[in-house]
Amino acid sequence: MKRLRMWLRELSLSQQLITIVFLFLTVFAVFVFVFLSERIESFSEKEMYRILHSSQEDMIVFVENGQVTEGSGNKSTLVADYIYDPAGDTFIILSGDEISGVLADDIRRNAASQTETTVDYKLDALKENPGKGEYLYTMTLMKDGRVLVSVMTDLYRNEFHESLIDSVVMMNVLFISVLFVLLMLWVSSLIIPLSQIKTYITKLKNDEHDAVLNVRRNDEIGEVADALRDMETQLASDNRVKQEMIQNISHDLKTPIATIKSYSEAVKDGIYPYDTLEKSVDVIIEHADRLEKKVKSLIVLNKMDYLLDTCELGDNLNMNEVVEKVLLSLRVIRPEITFVKNMNEQVYFHGDEEPWRIAVENLIDNALRYAKTNITITLHRGEMVISNDGSQISEDVIEKLFHPYEKGNDGQFGLGLSIVYRVATTYGYHVNAENMTDGVAFRVWKDVPKKERNRKEKAGKDTV
Repeated sequence: MKRLRMWLRELSLSQQLITIVFLFLTVFAVFVFVFLSERIESFSEKEMYRILHSSQEDMIVFVENGQVTEGSGNKSTLVADYIYDPAGDTFIILSGDEISGVLADDIRRNAASQTETTVDYKLDALKENPGKGEYLYTMTLMKDGRVLVSVMTDLYRNEFHESLIDSVVMMNVLFISVLFVLLMLWVSSLIIPLSQIKTYITKLKNDEHDAVLNVRRNDEIGEVADALRDMETQLASDNRVKQEMIQNISHDLKTPIATIKSYSEAVKDGIYPYDTLEKSVDVIIEHADRLEKKVKSLIVLNKMDYLLDTCELGDNLNMNEVVEKVLLSLRVIRPEITFVKNMNEQVYFHGDEEPWRIAVENLIDNALRYAKTNITITLHRGEMVISNDGSQISEDVIEKLFHPYEKGNDGQFGLGLSIVYRVATTYGYHVNAENMTDGVAFRVWKDVPKKERNRKEKAGKDTV
């Protein structure tokens, strides 16, 4: 069976259809000539005996009343009727040909032992009567002791049997032919759009600009076509954003490099572009820091492409410690900003420390860029919220804020929040941004049962 499935997978849809129809015809032929043939033969035999009984019912009353004489019986060419008198061992031919010796002997033998009124018999007379085959006959005992015998050869039964089989076969052949045509039309309706999809994908792969997919269907193929069109639109948008990002990165990298180079050459020549040596070196260090930060963001984003959840099941990372480590290094950037911590004592997340630390750093760094006076960090079981009292985000930006290379107002690279998104989703968390009355909140959470959410402890606030 496994080899058959593998072989079928190597065939085209048309070849698969032809193969399936051929197998169906083979099974059908075996069914007709092995199983159905026997059933039809049995049905044919019963039908022949029914005809014999019907013939006798029409004649037996007239025979017993003496109204039927030799040669005046049933005119049907299918049935031969005889009256056998056991007392005189004589046969009266009511209809049909003269009775054969083999049949007459069989009638005599059965008449002597017959006890029931009407009995059906079968005689294989093929050897004595070539071409005759079997005799089917019915004998009915009459009141005067004589026996009414109705005989039929199997020639008619064979014709009837063959006619039934031919009718069944022709009906099924017609049905299969119509089914085959319908299946071919159906397969064609699959092949054509699939070919269009293949051509469309090939053009996309080769970056051809005339790639158009005109498949309008409401089935699964239509869903695939819609998904491909959406994918092409998204890829085109991503490529456009990436190209813009590359240009921006090139420009952003070029500026600090040029500054570092020019200031370094000036200092080497004894010229201080920024009044004093110390101030000029500070400018060089500042641009080096900017350059380092940009390169680090690109490296981290590339690293996150290969991030996998290889941690043990369950929550194993103390997020309180992660947040404290991040605050220790970042709150000196803007000392005037007040950090409000609304955190439970022990909150554990699922995942590794380094990716989560990078994600928290990016969220707090983003908040520091926009905050006016304070940043609030809320940490409960399965949830972390970092909010600031800065300006709100426009609705058209907030929907795609976590996409790679998407920048908000005054954003730098459009990479920080995409890194947060990748870390969160890798470890089974959700992340979104929400506008509040007095600022913006970034929320990272994991779905937890309702009972556990109700047991969350009320967090106490402490101000740093």
